[in-house]
Parts: sequence; structure tokens; C-alpha cells
Amino acid sequence: MESPVRFEHVDIATILKTLPHRYPFLLIDRVLNIRADHSGIGVKNVTVNEPAFQGHFPERPVYPGVLMIEGMAQTAGVIGIMSVEGTEKPRAVYFLTIDKCKFRKPVVPGDIVEYHMRSIGRRKTMWWFHGDARVNGTIVAEADVGAMLTD
Repeated sequence: MESPVRFEHVDIATILKTLPHRYPFLLIDRVLNIRADHSGIGVKNVTVNEPAFQGHFPERPVYPGVLMIEGMAQTAGVIGIMSVEGTEKPRAVYFLTIDKCKFRKPVVPGDIVEYHMRSIGRRKTMWWFHGDARVNGTIVAEADVGAMLTD
């Protein structure tokens, strides 16, 4: 049974207040349905204007898998920070681990990637999440990511 939704929609203005990332390395546009069980969905609208497409690959643009993993980590960071009550924001988020990473299908301009993240563990300020990156409901990548929140 899923926990109730705590934050239905976290917009880009709130993400900018929450995460230290900025263009060109802010890789999520919004986060939906953050639940008390520390899950939520990050959304990335992939456009041909992404800086990565200048070299990956100009003739056949494919969104880099490593950027999807970073998008997962950023989504997990927003979920973690928004879930910790009574703390000053923003806090720094440091990427710790990537495990069980798989890329299943290419992502191209025009795709909307949803990062379905759920907490799989927590110890003090360290969090671990499992993420499925989906386009139109199809899993295009997956990974377990770990991060640490600091003041």
C-alpha cells in the first residue's frame, strides 16, 4: 500500500530553491507525487536544444545514459530534501553510488522521461533509491543510486 502524497507537484522554481544544480546540469523539470514513503516521479522534457546533442550525436541525437542517471539522482535529492522536515534548505546533495545500472532503449528529442524513484534504504544522512527511467510507460534505464545530504 502506497503512502499518501505529501507534495503533488514540485515545480522548477522550487527545484531551483532545493538543489544547487543549474543550467546546463539541472536535468529535471519537475517532480510529481512525492510520497511519505520517500518515492516520487521526476520529469525531464528532452529537447533537441540540449547541450549534449551537439556531440552525442549530431546526425542521430541520443540522450546520454549518464545524464539519465544524474536525473535519477537529482529526483532522489529533491525527494530526500523535501522529506526531511525542520531543516534549513537548500542542503547540498552528494552522489555516492550507482549500482545495477542498465540502459534498455535510446531516448531521443521529443521524449518525456519520467524518473520513478523509491527509497530502498536510509542511514542518517545517506539515502539509497531504486529508479526506473520510463518513456511512455516503457523502462528505458534503471539503477540504484545513493546520495548524502549535508548542511
